[in-house]
Amino acid sequence: MPRAAAVGRVVIWRFRYNAGFLIPFCSGFFMSHYYRLVVSCPDRRGIVARVSGFIAGHGGSITEASQHSDLEAGRFFMRYEILADSIGMSASELTEAFDPVAREFDMEWALRDTRRRPRVVIMVSRESHCLVDLLYRWTAGELDGDIVGVISNHDDMRGLVEWHELPYFHVPVQADDKDAAFAEVERRVEALKADVVVLARYMQILPPRLCQRYAGRVINIHHSFLPSFAGARPYHQAHSRGVKLIGATCHYVTEELDAGPIIEQDIHRVSHCHTPQDLVRFGRDVEKAVLARGLRWHLEDRVLIHGNKTVVFA
Repeated sequence: MPRAAAVGRVVIWRFRYNAGFLIPFCSGFFMSHYYRLVVSCPDRRGIVARVSGFIAGHGGSITEASQHSDLEAGRFFMRYEILADSIGMSASELTEAFDPVAREFDMEWALRDTRRRPRVVIMVSRESHCLVDLLYRWTAGELDGDIVGVISNHDDMRGLVEWHELPYFHVPVQADDKDAAFAEVERRVEALKADVVVLARYMQILPPRLCQRYAGRVINIHHSFLPSFAGARPYHQAHSRGVKLIGATCHYVTEELDAGPIIEQDIHRVSHCHTPQDLVRFGRDVEKAVLARGLRWHLEDRVLIHGNKTVVFA
């Protein structure tokens, strides 16, 4: 039977029969109980001391601390992980107690309880590599959230998704009636109570209404090193320019196409001997890794958005 190598975590394994073999997969992955405090506020002296003193004053143990001062913008960013059992308060009680501190420093902030795992909805078209990778990482316990459904404008991935015992929703997008399709997408996302939506090579443009409603909650993987080679067939564009590096970009979706805040990027070196098909193959590997990192950091509250930029405490 498979064993978990992680310390302080419990993995629940289940089994399926596939082609006559007993296949193990992980159905649950539970971390120790933490509260995550994320803060963005005008920069000034005393913020770290005030927040740390508040937590210490309530007996709290800070297990991870990250902070960044943007001197150009005059903005301060912070992320703390607090061992929940050390502080002896519920998340709602701690939120109420911290509110005066937040008002004192004019903070935009959130306190999240890791026992409440974010709900993830994936959207996909016909290319499966990002979807397959995320499903594997989820079953292996690598994502601090739960995939609760998959929406697609094609029916190609149904067998794969239903093998993972997840609901699959086929919502075709007709060129002459996209509003109806995206109304159905919105209904499905709401019914699934999604905290985040992942466009895992979903090849349709979300309408402005959805971009606004789910601002900061829709993550896209773009098969290009944005802002270069935006739009269709980026690897072919890159090949025609003779580039030596290709890449992929994970970013939040906004009304402006391919221009939202960037979460993560990576590259792969290529040369004159590589074909466009080689670049596509290399690019798929980069896309999978970049999307997985971006989603994982979002689920772990490591990404703070400010304007069209991000601070990522990876």
